[in-house]
Amino acid sequence: MKRPIIALLLSGLILPGMGQLYLGRRNKGIALIMAINLLLLASLFFVMKVASPVIGAHLTGTPLTPALILQQLQPYSFWAKLLLAAFLGLWGFSLVDLFSAFKGEGNVPRN
Repeated sequence: MKRPIIALLLSGLILPGMGQLYLGRRNKGIALIMAINLLLLASLFFVMKVASPVIGAHLTGTPLTPALILQQLQPYSFWAKLLLAAFLGLWGFSLVDLFSAFKGEGNVPRN
């Protein structure tokens, strides 16, 4: 019998979708892991795009001020919030899905 607390810990602390894989819900677990990885990749691209002008200013000797950094970040604040909301939404969905699986124990395959 699979233990629900391990599934919650896997999805809540390690990576969303791992709990679903642990419970044998392979398709949903793989889909969640792929979606989270795509969001993390988009976030990495976003961070590099935002940081490149700041790094360039530092390399050319331009003094870095908080105003310069905020000026570089301002156009991307909406997209940063959107990425964060999507990431947290997927994480929350993963946990809610596990809770719903535990309420309807007949839906969780037992090995």
